Amino acid sequence: MAKRKDAEQTNWRQVDRQTDAQIRRAVAEDLDAAPIATAAWIRQAHLLEPQPKTAVSIRLDEDVLAWFKKRGSGYQTRINAVLRAYVEAQR
Repeated sequence: MAKRKDAEQTNWRQVDRQTDAQIRRAVAEDLDAAPIATAAWIRQAHLLEPQPKTAVSIRLDEDVLAWFKKRGSGYQTRINAVLRAYVEAQR
């Protein structure tokens, strides 16, 4: 995969110097970070196979679509995730 010109560069030396406690604290403070998987979580985890997708044409409000697109590539996947969360909440 080609690197984007504006992609941030990771300072691996700085990463290597971090202690486990510093990493846990950084993850806890980052609202976008996935939680650290504990042994209990791993024991109860289930493998989910990807579901096939169906191509559709949908009309969305311009500002809604712009909001998702502004967050970068994968906006269709994020829209699907929001719709899936709604469906699961309604079950």
